[in-house]
Amino acid sequence: MDLELRGKRAIVTGASRGIGKAIARQLAEEGIDLVLAARGMAKLEETAAEIAAATGRRVLPIVADTGDDASVEALVAAAIRELGSIEILVNNAAQPGGAAPAAKLEQVTGENLLADVNIKVAGYLRTARALAPHLVANGWGRIINIGGLAARRSGHYIASVRNAGVSAITKNLADELGPSGINVVAIHPGATRTEKTDPASEEKFAKAVSIGRMVDSSEIAWLVAFLASPRSIAINGETLAADGGGFGTIHY
Repeated sequence: MDLELRGKRAIVTGASRGIGKAIARQLAEEGIDLVLAARGMAKLEETAAEIAAATGRRVLPIVADTGDDASVEALVAAAIRELGSIEILVNNAAQPGGAAPAAKLEQVTGENLLADVNIKVAGYLRTARALAPHLVANGWGRIINIGGLAARRSGHYIASVRNAGVSAITKNLADELGPSGINVVAIHPGATRTEKTDPASEEKFAKAVSIGRMVDSSEIAWLVAFLASPRSIAINGETLAADGGGFGTIHY
């Protein structure tokens, strides 16, 4: 299937490693030029060079802190200036797993909660807010927010709050921006294999899903590529679980 993505341009935040890197690689393979954003330049430059060499696309690294308004506005302005336009935004920047231990109430601090929400929830809103006028003016766009399945289970207060927040902002954005040709969706990955996954974790998480193995970061990236496509028009404002089929719970 031709996803009709060749020639489009995207920003991927949290793109220097893990799921973000896999998403950036897949989008480049579909013919998209990219701006990759993260807080550390060394790893960001390494990832950008690797993806550009493998795909032949233009891949630009830009340091940005999605917890800061001015940094996000500068990122979006630079991306549009360098690539000429942006049609797709993938929000992925977050502290993996949530900030600090927060399995018990006494472990939760307001400082840690607000810091994590500032990056993953307010940060996603910042990038959407900065880019939205450009997308609206062009009459088409895609915003894809990467959350996490902690939104649908207990066990980590901060991770549950921040990922539920991703779903909430996704639906609000979709309702507001959909009439302007902009679809906004969220993906909640479950346990996902990245370059940091160890064999013990792989064995543990494989037993919790019906496909019998961990989902790979490349498989999350394929889903993002479809949702970034004009062909995904029928899906807007939704949150999609991507964990390989967790046992037990029915969502409807």
